[in-house]
Amino acid sequence: MMMETLTTVLKWTASGSGIIAALMVSLDSGRRVTGWGFVIFVGSAICWIAGAVLARDGALGTQNGVLLGINAFGVYRYLIRKKAPG
Repeated sequence: MMMETLTTVLKWTASGSGIIAALMVSLDSGRRVTGWGFVIFVGSAICWIAGAVLARDGALGTQNGVLLGINAFGVYRYLIRKKAPG
């Protein structure tokens, strides 16, 4: 029962944070807001992966492993990398 509750909490946390991150990225409010949206996406993917492991859902875990990499690149691109002079 405890594992089922933890899985549910992880999935709802992942879902809510993913919605917030998508809104932040879609608003196009500048590099900093978009970058922090990607940070939240990273957290969401980690929650989804943990929930997938607990639920033994390989497809969900695989999808979010890939999304974790994509979103980590977004963090690098928007928050870490210096924008090339234009």
